[in-house]
Amino acid sequence: MSGAEFVFGSKPIDIASGDGVTLTDTDGDEYLDFGASYACAPLGHCHPDVTDAVAEQAAELTYVQGSYPVDVRTGLYDRLAALAPGDCSKVWLSNSGTEANEAALKFARHATGRSKIVAAMQAFHGRTMGALACTWKDEYKEGFGPLAGDVEFVPYGDEEAMSEAVDGETAAVILEPIQGEGGVNPAPEGYLEHVRDVTADAGAAMIADEIQTGVGRTGDLWAVEGAGVAPDVVTAAKGIANGLPMGATMVRPWIAENAGNHGSTFSGGPVPCAAASATLETLVAEDVPGNAREVGESFRAALEDLAAETDAIRDVRGRGLMIGLEVKTGANPVIGQLAMNHGVLALPAGRTVVRFLPPLTVRESHTDRVVEGLRDVL
Repeated sequence: MSGAEFVFGSKPIDIASGDGVTLTDTDGDEYLDFGASYACAPLGHCHPDVTDAVAEQAAELTYVQGSYPVDVRTGLYDRLAALAPGDCSKVWLSNSGTEANEAALKFARHATGRSKIVAAMQAFHGRTMGALACTWKDEYKEGFGPLAGDVEFVPYGDEEAMSEAVDGETAAVILEPIQGEGGVNPAPEGYLEHVRDVTADAGAAMIADEIQTGVGRTGDLWAVEGAGVAPDVVTAAKGIANGLPMGATMVRPWIAENAGNHGSTFSGGPVPCAAASATLETLVAEDVPGNAREVGESFRAALEDLAAETDAIRDVRGRGLMIGLEVKTGANPVIGQLAMNHGVLALPAGRTVVRFLPPLTVRESHTDRVVEGLRDVL
């Protein structure tokens, strides 16, 4: 099996370097990165605060196993505990989003003594066996069964279906505050509050998968904060270390007190911890989520104006700088033409949705260029 390549026309885009919101290929062609990095660079590529922190840490200590306290790891625990929503102050570190979700599912089952997991249709939670069992699309699962059992799927946003599914056998409900891979689907007004209520009533854990929505992407540091919800577990990854492999599972004390036996060799490596601490410090100090909120609102408004000009657009949705543009034609031809003709990289989210996940440091001059490219393509 080989990794996926971005291939537009007959030419793969072979990336050589990155700087801020720009990626450059081996031919010297530059591209605005509006999604090709899957929300993993909230501060932009090669941000000096992060690269300096990585270089300094790599010169001092690259690895020591987690049984030994290390200042940079302890500092990240404290920073995440202080920034986590609600009282999700107990932190376990990992290497990726799917590992963060695996830990969340294990912790919830052990803490509740139950096995049933409720997940949403169109959800994507990762590709390891437990997270994959909670992922909706069969195409991700084909040939890998049997997966972890006792998972029930309900329609995303359907309060009645959620109430019926959550019962005394439920260990956890796992949800994305905005579905990413499933089509950039924001939770309807009041839905996350309803999930919080029914899980609390049943003694089940509410797991907020903030792998894609977290660390400022939606205009709040955590998307659940915008909904006024305090889950029992929050998972984060992707942008948390601005491109280095890092995941985090943040849990409330009642989960942590009976989380069971879990571990990972590379959990909390010093170099990724240094990158994550620098990323979070800069995000907060420079109010990067505020920029995501402001630029995201203007970007979405410009896309809505474009939708009024053409019947090629069905919908514009999202929050902050997590935006989906649903088109009547397939998403991939639009993405290909944006890259080839306008130097803009984007992602699909299903067959008909163009997904934009740029660095949270973008300016309106960048989003204007994307809108003009779309106007030409559509």
